[in-house]
This record gives sequence, structure tokens and C-alpha cells, in this order.
Amino acid sequence: MRNRRRRGARIRPYTFTGGRTRSRHPLMVQTLVSAADANAEVPSTLLPESRRIHQMCRETRSVAEIAAELKIPLGVTQVLLSDLADQGLVYIHPTITGHSPSENQVLERALRGLERLFQ
Repeated sequence: MRNRRRRGARIRPYTFTGGRTRSRHPLMVQTLVSAADANAEVPSTLLPESRRIHQMCRETRSVAEIAAELKIPLGVTQVLLSDLADQGLVYIHPTITGHSPSENQVLERALRGLERLFQ
């Protein structure tokens, strides 16, 4: 019986997402998320985990912070955040990935600025 409880605890978070493991939005561990309206009431129709995420996002947080605070897998957190974004409840901030030329330029300028600070 004890093994069943442990196994159930590992599987349970994926029931929040209906078994989905991929989010519809590109969410990396460093992606910042905030509540679309920090003063809005959290809809009572949300799952308890989604309600907590919405409350946490009243302050801008990273996807990694949210997953760690809730103690749920990163993939589950990403799917729940994606669902909240689709409902217009959270805002996903653009993330610099370094994959486009303009992002590379921004990262290079930031690096040069940091190098000047520490010389």
C-alpha cells in the first residue's frame, strides 16, 4: 500500500493537465510570468494549483521559481501557465534566447558592458 501512495503522488500532478506534457507557449525555465491584472480576483473555477500560480504571479516570477515553490514538475507548471495565458490571466514576458541576430547584439552589448564594469 505504501508503494501505491508514492507512485500516486508522482503521477498526480499530471492529472492537473489532463495528461498533457507540452505547453502551447514557449516557456523556458528563465521565462518571466506575471498576473495580467495583479488586483483581479482569482477565478474560483481554476484548479487549486492554477489559483496558487495566479496568486504567485502578482509579483513577476520565473517558471522555475513557480515550479519549485509549488513542488510540481516543470512540465506541469509550463502547461498550467500556458492555460492561464490562454485565459488572459497571466502575461508571459518575452525571453531573450540568443537565437536571433538582434538578440545576439543585445547580449553582446550587455557582455561588453559587464566586462567594462569589472576591468
